[in-house]
Amino acid sequence: MQYLIGVDLGTTATKAVLFKVNGEIVANSSQAYDLHRDLSGMAEESYQDIFDAVLVTIREVSINLNETDELLAVSFSSQMHSLIALTEEWCELTEVITWADTRAVKYTEELKASGKGFEIYQRTGTPIHPMAPLSKLLWLKNEKADIYAQAKHYLDIKGYIFGRLFDVNKMDLSIATGTGLFNIFNLDWDEEALELTGLKKAQLPQVVEPYEIEQGMKHEFAMKMGIPVDTKFVWGAADGPLSNLGVNAIKPGVAAITIGTSGAIRVVTDQPKTDSKARTFTYALDKEHWVVGGPVNSGGDVYRWVRDSLFDGKLSFDEITELAQKAGAGANGLLFHPYLGGERAPIWDANARGSFFGLNYSHKREHMARSVLEGVMFNLYMVALSLIEVTGELNQIQATGGFTSSELWIQILSDIFEQPINVPESREAGCLAAVVMAEKALGIVDSLSVIDDKVGSSHSYQPDGQNFDNYRELTPIFIRLARTMNQEYTNISNFQRWLEETK
Repeated sequence: MQYLIGVDLGTTATKAVLFKVNGEIVANSSQAYDLHRDLSGMAEESYQDIFDAVLVTIREVSINLNETDELLAVSFSSQMHSLIALTEEWCELTEVITWADTRAVKYTEELKASGKGFEIYQRTGTPIHPMAPLSKLLWLKNEKADIYAQAKHYLDIKGYIFGRLFDVNKMDLSIATGTGLFNIFNLDWDEEALELTGLKKAQLPQVVEPYEIEQGMKHEFAMKMGIPVDTKFVWGAADGPLSNLGVNAIKPGVAAITIGTSGAIRVVTDQPKTDSKARTFTYALDKEHWVVGGPVNSGGDVYRWVRDSLFDGKLSFDEITELAQKAGAGANGLLFHPYLGGERAPIWDANARGSFFGLNYSHKREHMARSVLEGVMFNLYMVALSLIEVTGELNQIQATGGFTSSELWIQILSDIFEQPINVPESREAGCLAAVVMAEKALGIVDSLSVIDDKVGSSHSYQPDGQNFDNYRELTPIFIRLARTMNQEYTNISNFQRWLEETK
C-alpha cells in the first residue's frame, strides 16, 4: 500500500494525518503547545515545542505503516506570518513571533500614515498590520536593536523546521506572499519593503515552489519520526490557501470559511487581486491559484474566553452552546464585537477591543454567550462584503475548522449570510490539501482538481428565514459601530498599555 502524511503546523497544535492515496484517513495525531501572550501584545510560541510536535505527530501516525508499505511523501500546511530571527551561525535569537503578536502596532500606524504602507500593500497583497513580518521587522529594528543587529537570517516556522531537518534556507511561495516583503507581481522580494526594514535579500530565504521536494534528512530525526532517511518532504503551502483547496473551494465564486483559533473567508482567483481600500489580502496557493480574502483574529479563541471568563471554566463548550441556543436569534438585542486581541479584516486595527453593546436588565449569560457566537459571524460577514467588491458575488460557501462541530454556530452563519453552508465530510482539510499538493509534486496527478474525488460528500445547512429579520436589523448596527470606534479603540488600548507599563 502507498501512503502520504499531511502535517499542519497550527497556532495551538501541530497535527499529522496518514492518508491512503485515495484520500482515506488511516490515522491522525495532534500535539498541543502554548501560545504565550501578555498585555504588551506579545504572542509567541516555542520553536522547540513546535519542532518536537512535528517529530512526535509524524512518529505517532507512521507506526501504522508496516515494512511492505510505501510512504510516498510528507507534505506541509503552515500558519502564516510567523518570524524567527537567527544569527549568522543559525542560533535562534527569538522564539516564534506569531501572526497574533501586536507589539508592532505603533510602527504599523506610522507606516499607514506615511502613505508608503498603501503602496507596499498594492505590490505585496499583504495588508499593513502588526501580523505581517514587515511590521514585526520594523518593531525589532526600533525596539530590539540588539537582536536586530545580531540577526543575519529570518525564517518562518516551516522554513525553520525544514532548515533543521535538511540544512536548507528556503521559504515556499505561499508563505512568502504573506510576509508583506514579497512582490506578488514580479515574484521577488520587494525592494522598497527591504529598504524600509533595512534588510538585504541575503538575510531572507530562497523562495521556492510549493511543489519543491527535499530528501536526505538528518538520520537522528528520521529515527525519531520512524520513517526512512530518504523520505520525500514536500514544502506545501500556507494554511489559509490550503484550506480552500482542502474543502474544494478553488472554483470562481466558491468561498471557504474557516474558523479555528482565528478565522478567515477566502476565494480563489487565477491572478493576484488587491483591494483599492486595502481590506483584503492576496496570497498564493501556487503560481496559478491566488487566494483573495480576509482573516479575523476572532474565532475559537473568543469562545474559549467565554468559557473561562464568563463561565469560570465550569461548563463545557457544548453546555455553553446549549445555553446560547435558548437565547434565540439576535440575543435579545445584544451585540458583541469580538476584538479581544485587536482585529485584522475588515477594520485592520490592532488597537480594536471587544465590547458588549445593548446590555440591559433582561440579559443573562445565555444572551452573552449567543451574542459572542453571533459577533464572530457578523464580523465575518463584514469581511465577505469587502471580498464581494473585489472578486464578485459568492455563489457557494464551504466551511471548515473546529466550529463545524457546532450545529448552532453553522446555523448562525447560514442565517446571517442567508445562504446554504456546505460542510465537507473531511474535516482534516489542511492536511488533505497538503497531500494533494504532494501528489502533484510527485507527478501522481497533474491537476489540483482531483480534490473533487477526495473531499467526499458535504452536509448542507439551510438558512432559517425566521431569523432573517433579526439579523437584517442588527447587521448594519454592528457594522456602523465597528467603523466609528477607531479613535476610542486607540484611546482605550493606550490606557491599557500604560496600566501594564506602570505595574
